Amino acid sequence: MSLQRSTLDPAVFGRVAVLMGGTSAEREVSLNSGANVLAALQRKGVNAFAVDGIDALIETIRSGEVDRVFNILHGGEGENGVVQGLLEAHGIPYTGPGVMGSALTMDKIRTKQVWQAEGLPTPAFVRLAPGEDVHAAATRLGLPVVVKPSAEGSSVGVSMVETDAELDEAIALAARYHGELLVEQMIIGAEFSVPVVAFDGKPTALPSIRIIPKGRWYDYHAKYIADDTQYICPGNEGADEATIRDLAERAFKAVGLEGWSRVDFMQDAKTGQFYLIEVNTAPGMTSHSLVPKAAAVEGVDYDELCFTILASTVDNGGARP
Repeated sequence: MSLQRSTLDPAVFGRVAVLMGGTSAEREVSLNSGANVLAALQRKGVNAFAVDGIDALIETIRSGEVDRVFNILHGGEGENGVVQGLLEAHGIPYTGPGVMGSALTMDKIRTKQVWQAEGLPTPAFVRLAPGEDVHAAATRLGLPVVVKPSAEGSSVGVSMVETDAELDEAIALAARYHGELLVEQMIIGAEFSVPVVAFDGKPTALPSIRIIPKGRWYDYHAKYIADDTQYICPGNEGADEATIRDLAERAFKAVGLEGWSRVDFMQDAKTGQFYLIEVNTAPGMTSHSLVPKAAAVEGVDYDELCFTILASTVDNGGARP
């Protein structure tokens, strides 16, 4: 794959706020990602500085000290359209999807509904309001199932349920978080992730990554703490690799995304079918994160990747209308 690298002068970006931290359940991961992104942009000659959370961002906007935002605020208001709406109201360009794409994909249930409407493969699921009968939903789908909050990321609040006896504990965990619950058919097989990044304005799927945790599940610990999780990139060969990249680009476009995101998949071990699980619109950029791993396979190092993502705020014409 030949990727068009940005040739922009760093000065064109002006003063860039790297928005991180915040108050969501993913605060610590966001601070880690943000520190890495900030250092990368500064090494590339960008006039970048850190901003921790929305209140600090508002103060920075009021003071007139920001021209552009690199949003690496994971979860919550960083990905649900709130920050995006704030920045659009002030005419400030920012990385990642706009208000609609952000709000939609923060909600796993409605993301899956759009994918279903577009004929894209995603596991069967039941949508539950708080307090509704999870046991009935699991019976309807058939065990094993995955129970998760509809609006959290980084595997926060997620449980893999193989027996009816495990359901109550899974419900209690997921119910700690705001909003509806998603009970989803568990796909038994390999797990993959495919980053999609806009190069010269064109959303392009990077090589897939096969994820092999030491334990049974790719949970929060395996993602951000453990050093024994294996990542194989490219995760597929031949037709399978072409298929999963095509699905990632189609899934990205179907829910109105821009700039960059990461699309997660499971592959059924029996049928070989790939299933869309969810999409992350402000993916992790830590030492364990997947987007930098895939970019490196294509010869795009971490600093260049951050610069490319920031360049998408110029390639798309700057601030959205």
